Amino acid sequence: MTLLSEDQSARPQPCRLPEPGKPPSLYPRSPDCGGSKEDYMDSTEAGVFGAVEPPRRSRGRLVLHGLVMFGREFCYAVEAAFVTPVLLSVGLPRSLYSLVWLISPILGFLLQPVIGSASDYCRSPWGRRRPYILTLGVLMLLGITLFLNGDAVVSAVVSDRTLRSTWAIVVVMLGVVLFDFAADFIDGPIKAYLFDVCSHRDKERGLHYHALLTGLGGACGYLVGAMDWGHSVLGGLLGSEYQVIYFFSALTWGVFLTVHLFSIPEQPLARDPYDSSPSSALRLLGSHGNGYGALAKEPASSSGPPPPPPATDLRPRSFSALGEANSVTSSAKQPNKEAQKTLTLRSLLRAVADMPSHYRCLCVSHLLGWTAFLCNMLFFTDFMGQIVYNGNPYAEHNSTAYVTYERGVEVGCWGLCINAVSSALYSYVQRFLLPYIGLKGLYFVGYLVFGLGTSLIGLFPNVAATLALCSVFGVMSSTLYTIPFNLIAEYQRQEEEELKLQGSGKRPRGSGMDCAALTCMVQLAQIIVGAGLGALVNAAGSVVVVVLSASAASLLGCIFISLFIRRVN
Repeated sequence: MTLLSEDQSARPQPCRLPEPGKPPSLYPRSPDCGGSKEDYMDSTEAGVFGAVEPPRRSRGRLVLHGLVMFGREFCYAVEAAFVTPVLLSVGLPRSLYSLVWLISPILGFLLQPVIGSASDYCRSPWGRRRPYILTLGVLMLLGITLFLNGDAVVSAVVSDRTLRSTWAIVVVMLGVVLFDFAADFIDGPIKAYLFDVCSHRDKERGLHYHALLTGLGGACGYLVGAMDWGHSVLGGLLGSEYQVIYFFSALTWGVFLTVHLFSIPEQPLARDPYDSSPSSALRLLGSHGNGYGALAKEPASSSGPPPPPPATDLRPRSFSALGEANSVTSSAKQPNKEAQKTLTLRSLLRAVADMPSHYRCLCVSHLLGWTAFLCNMLFFTDFMGQIVYNGNPYAEHNSTAYVTYERGVEVGCWGLCINAVSSALYSYVQRFLLPYIGLKGLYFVGYLVFGLGTSLIGLFPNVAATLALCSVFGVMSSTLYTIPFNLIAEYQRQEEEELKLQGSGKRPRGSGMDCAALTCMVQLAQIIVGAGLGALVNAAGSVVVVVLSASAASLLGCIFISLFIRRVN
């Protein structure tokens, strides 16, 4: 009740909108609306997009909204810690173990722009983003179910040892691919949901809460993985260590996903009040030009209702995460030049390729950062088991070499827990560093610290040094989850201000496309890691090459950031 009252007290009273079918001149205006043309135009747009400026959100609302990142990172931590050990323990050859990360990012890289833009255009009564978030959340739950329980289920059903090993590999890999696919996809709609329902200041606060809860969720996930559940009461009750970990993961994800979906009301994308034709999520009204973020257009009927009074100046509005913000209101402003857009993969990919240079440079630096981060994180527990502890994942499960390897994996989980805690702490420290070094400086520092730390881990692989240096992973994690999205918000804010000063009638791009483009870089980085790292480990004969590759990619990213990333004021 407290959260609701805070939101309501902060919510501005909206102007009343023209009813469909009534001329604007016959509809009385609210005294709060004034009588200017610009106010009228904002009211017309509000009929399509919802509120011009979202209300201020309370801290509690933003925290509840960010809890989904806690649950997502909790499950991600379990996956990162146990995928490689589980696959190796069921018999997957070393030369193939990185390929498990290759399938889902290929699908994600091809489909991510479609998901990001389609959610921009979704007209569900429940909102634009939440239907996608719910669907992907269910797929995440199904994936982690197969991943953590697949071996046990196959062992109970299949008696032949050879077939059991084959089917265990297939089921576990299917679970990993499904979970990874959904977990990567869900990040874009979650960020766009935040951008939709928050003012510019609240977007920044919300991203910080996302980063904080991401770190805490990862810490709890790795902490659960570091415990010896096999000899506990829960282990005896549920059957094995993996079933206990699955119980905590499914419970955490289910609860926090539900809280997130009901945290902040999302305004459905309403029909244009001047458009009487049936609308579709994939058939949208277009604009005059094909700029970045716009789709290919097909000519449509030039007939339409009489235009409302023209607006010469529009008040600044926070960018919404809608692709329609490009110009969907053209039917209200210039109905005789109405056009329609068809959503296609080709047009979306062309829109991504045609983005302004500073957005494209941000995508490249994001690609380098995630390549470095995934090289290290996806195989870190295996590195601890094989290099730091000198264990053997292929040994018999009752042998000393395999027990030593398992011990290394558990200690690796503790190291990743340190990484998650440092990520949460650094996301808080960022707020104090920002006024001094700016977003570009924070971006550079995150890559530099990670590159130097991972190089030291590869050169001096002992337990104490490795655990101490795990804190630098958190610096990189917090950087990747916050700084690029903050830069997007700043770029678009500057563009809105420039459009206002120029008196241009162009509309700002939808941030769904920008968020999708950044998320595509995560999938592309995973493709690079999955395709190349296994062969690199085979050629080097040691998994120490994993952390050295991470260091090299991160330091290369430092150079790129210093030369090509645009500084914001």
